[in-house]
Amino acid sequence: MGQRIAVLGAGPMGLAVAYQLARDGHVPVVFEADDRVGGMSAAFDFSGLTIERYYHFHCISDHAFLKMLDELGIADRMHWVETKMGYWYGNRLQAWGNPLALLRFRGLGPIAKIRYGLHAFLCTKRKDWRPLDHVEAIGWIRRWVGAQAYEVLWRRLFDYKFYDLADNLSAAWIWSRIRRIGRSRYDLFREKLGYLDGGSSTLLEAMRADIEAHGGVMRLKCPVSRVVIDAGQVTGIEAGGLPEAFDKVVSTVPLPYVPRLMPDLPADILERFARLKNIAVVCVIAKLRRAVTNNFWLNTNDPDMDIPGLVEYTNLRPLDEHVVYVPFYMPGEHPKFADEDRVFLDKVRTYLKKINPRLVDDDFIDMRASRYRHAQPICQPGYLEQLPPVALPVRGLWVADTSYYYPEDRGISESIDFGRKMARDAVA
Repeated sequence: MGQRIAVLGAGPMGLAVAYQLARDGHVPVVFEADDRVGGMSAAFDFSGLTIERYYHFHCISDHAFLKMLDELGIADRMHWVETKMGYWYGNRLQAWGNPLALLRFRGLGPIAKIRYGLHAFLCTKRKDWRPLDHVEAIGWIRRWVGAQAYEVLWRRLFDYKFYDLADNLSAAWIWSRIRRIGRSRYDLFREKLGYLDGGSSTLLEAMRADIEAHGGVMRLKCPVSRVVIDAGQVTGIEAGGLPEAFDKVVSTVPLPYVPRLMPDLPADILERFARLKNIAVVCVIAKLRRAVTNNFWLNTNDPDMDIPGLVEYTNLRPLDEHVVYVPFYMPGEHPKFADEDRVFLDKVRTYLKKINPRLVDDDFIDMRASRYRHAQPICQPGYLEQLPPVALPVRGLWVADTSYYYPEDRGISESIDFGRKMARDAVA
């Protein structure tokens, strides 16, 4: 007989846990505080357009994601597109992302270009991340690419994402980001990324329907207030002020919430969770009447812009209007995170008009800002060693979030893969 298991969180990882459990004959009950599934990949109504609050794209190396599409019978809704990258530097828009663009880049000397290109190439060929695990990222990059390439191409990416936390990041984590984008190329000069018809909602709703078809239960707008632990064993949860018994609990909510949800964990485990840090994001999405550039991803290095880059989403997924995401990353404790939405909206309007002077106020159809306090873990050197084990020293309790597939960056495919494995381990 199948086990009745509480799954906390209905992001891609939580849905993957429930999906695997339900297909294996168990009864997952998914608890989600939001009124929709998806977590950071959830969609909203953007003046008539259903689209993600935060941008997502897919690479040809996203095997777990592609396998899930096959299993759900929606692989035909996946499309691959040749995309472009750019760099806004020196008050000019420059091509980026391939050897020819590097050679033509204005702002770097020939030696710096050679060193940068060699480093990027070797990152795509490296298979073992462990030698980089205890290496600090900025020093590692500077040693490879040199001071000039670091200042021009890397420094602002660190400064305007991590701020005062930038000097203690794992080189393995940075390497995985370089490798993932590098592996999206199908030759030296062309990049291919993917999108789903209908966006991430197509996958999320298909997973939700499959979970329910196999006997799982979805409870939206139903946050869990406590995981009940008695004599070293999980006995259930409390939600809406009411206790409910479960055989096991699998949590996929951001790790900073764990101490509040599970105050009865051993003190040393609670301390390890409390030490973890996350970056917050304010992500502005703009709907325009004309394109800003012809690039999907645009890195920015401009003293007048406090962003590391922007994503012109409709240069990947065609839509009736042009959609641009502009993320402002920062530690959640940074004073800027408390600024009103209009501050970020005004900045984005100014930045986009600077990059493309043809844009006028009438081109801006709508703009929204979304906030997520725990958008990304701060992966310090030796990060995995700092995390508590997924199977906690409490019988019947498993805890993880996107931190646990370090050194890979957060992504739907990685969450699906990790969630399915965690589900199998929980009932093994």
